[in-house]
Amino acid sequence: MRHTAHHIHQHLLKAKKIVVVPHQNPDGDALGAATAFYEYLLQLNKTAAIFCVTPATPTLQFLPHAAHTHTNPAVLTDSEVDTVVVVDSGDLRYAGIADFIKNHSATIICIDHHATNEQYGHFNLVNHHASSTCEIVYQYFHHNHISINKKMATSLLTGLTTDTGNFTNAATSAVALNVGSELIRSGGNFNLVTTATGKNKSINALRLWGKVLSRLVKHEASGITHTYVTAADLTECDVQESESEGIANFLNNLEDNRIALILKELPDGKIKGSFRTTRDDVDVSALAKKLGGGGHKKAAGFTTTGTINEVLQKILQRV
Repeated sequence: MRHTAHHIHQHLLKAKKIVVVPHQNPDGDALGAATAFYEYLLQLNKTAAIFCVTPATPTLQFLPHAAHTHTNPAVLTDSEVDTVVVVDSGDLRYAGIADFIKNHSATIICIDHHATNEQYGHFNLVNHHASSTCEIVYQYFHHNHISINKKMATSLLTGLTTDTGNFTNAATSAVALNVGSELIRSGGNFNLVTTATGKNKSINALRLWGKVLSRLVKHEASGITHTYVTAADLTECDVQESESEGIANFLNNLEDNRIALILKELPDGKIKGSFRTTRDDVDVSALAKKLGGGGHKKAAGFTTTGTINEVLQKILQRV
C-alpha cells in the first residue's frame, strides 16, 4: 500500500489534467473520497475536475465541492486529460465510464476497497479489508505526508461513517475507529455528517419506508428476507429513489436472518438489487457477482434487466 501510494503521488505531481470519478449514483463513500481527493489536487495546484455519470443526491450536497461535480462526458473525454482517478468502484462498468475511456490514453488510477475489484488501473490502491474507500484515501494522505484540512476531513469522515453505518456494522474495525478519531481531530464535522446522512428523513420518505417494510417476506429455503420498491411507490409518496437509501442497511437489524435483499425499479426500466448480511459464513458479493454486480462479503449489489419478480426468481435459483 505504502509503495503504491508513493508512486501514485509522484505520478500526480507530473500530471497535467486530472479527472476524479466516483461510481454512478454515488454514495457517501464514493463522493466523500472523490471530493477529498479533489481538494488534495487543488492543494497541489493541479487542473482537476470531478465527473460522475449521474448527479449526486441532494443529501450529499453538503460535501465540499459536491455542487461542482460534472455530468457532461466531455469533461472526461477531453484529449488533454492525462490521468483519471476512479474511486470506490470495482470495475469501470460500475463507474459508468467504460465506454467513455475505452479509446482514451489517460493513466487510470484505481482506489477502492471492494473484494471484487478487477485491478483495472495502471495503479491500483486496493484494500478489501478497509472499512471504506475513504479509509484508504486517508492512508494515502498519511503515507505521502499530506496535511488533511477541514474540507478533506469532513469528506473522508462522510465515507467512513456511511460505510460503517455510523460505526455499528461489520465494517467497523479498530483502524476505522482510529481513522475516524483522527479525522475529527483534523476538523471533520461529525455532527454535520451524521445529521446530513442520517437524521434527514422527510415524512414522505418515512411513508415510503413503511410501505417497503410492510412487504418484507422471508424465503425459508434460502434464508433470504426480501422486499422491493416500485416506481409507483416513489410517485405515490412523492419522493426520489435516493430516499430509499438506507433500507438495505436497516434490514441488518433483523434477527436470525441469513441474507437481506431489496429490489428497486430504476427509471431506465432496470432493477437494482442490494444484499446485506451480518453472518460470517455468507458472502453476498459472490451472489451479486453472479448477477453482474459485486461488492463486499457482507454488503453487495447489482443492476440487471427484468421485472422485480423475474429478478427475485433468478436470485432464488442461484442461492
